[in-house]
Amino acid sequence: MDLQRLRTLRELHRRKTMAAVADALLISASAVSQQIALLEAEVDTKLIERRGRGVTFTPAGLKLVAHAENILGLVEVARTDLAELKQTVAGEIRIAAFPSVAATIVPAALRMTQERYPHLDVILTAMEPSEGLAALRAWQADIALIDDLTATSDVTDERVDRIFLHEDELFAILPTSHVLSTAKTVTLQDLRGEKWALDVASHVYSDVIRERCRQAGFEPQVKGYCNDFEVVLALIRAGCCISVMPGLRLRHVEQDLCIKRLSPPISRSIMMAVRANERRNPALAVVVDALQEAVRCLTNAEQIHPSS
Repeated sequence: MDLQRLRTLRELHRRKTMAAVADALLISASAVSQQIALLEAEVDTKLIERRGRGVTFTPAGLKLVAHAENILGLVEVARTDLAELKQTVAGEIRIAAFPSVAATIVPAALRMTQERYPHLDVILTAMEPSEGLAALRAWQADIALIDDLTATSDVTDERVDRIFLHEDELFAILPTSHVLSTAKTVTLQDLRGEKWALDVASHVYSDVIRERCRQAGFEPQVKGYCNDFEVVLALIRAGCCISVMPGLRLRHVEQDLCIKRLSPPISRSIMMAVRANERRNPALAVVVDALQEAVRCLTNAEQIHPSS
């Protein structure tokens, strides 16, 4: 049986709709449907029944999903075993990383691996955490950089190991002339009546900030929906808006903004997600080590200094 078709069947069982699988695997919904149809023809058995936009699995489909989990798990172990026996740091490792990590941590790690392991090809694709996890499960990525604020699904997935990488604090960003510029810390309630700018390139992250505001008792007045970090900063510099942003985004921000710690603090744990049993792969292990070293260098070299 074709492994990619089995992976597609497994994802359909997890996600329930062709459209959701298409988004996860970065292919079209028609390609998903074709993969399932080819698998049904291959096994000469009906595997699913369409129900509106979703599907239900036949008894044969459910049985094959269970076998697919076992088969794909064994394939992953076999590949890792062979890579471990070769002890060769070569080949291709694909990283899926969300923008703030892709812009700050990953470049240094890529430089390290290029200098130390010239036969290893490390490829970066910018993806939101949930997309990265889907790419990891579909073998389209080998390491997915995720965080616990936005990637809250599949937390008990036994097929994925999570390795802590960095604790990233969130800060309130204000114009330098703001009335709160002399405050030691800022609460979300202090920002109740403010005009907000949010980086909606990551709609999941902006949704998290909105939800935190609701928990603090108010709906933020968003006046800037921005697809770029620099646009958010420009609106704040102009005195039009305020925002809340992760510390990783603020490493190279000029001192023409007022950066305040939040009280109580809000932070996110950034983690590396890898397929279970693959940490023994020498190529993957050196990339994991390089990412950890890049974080140590970043932490030692640059600190966020809130405005006094």
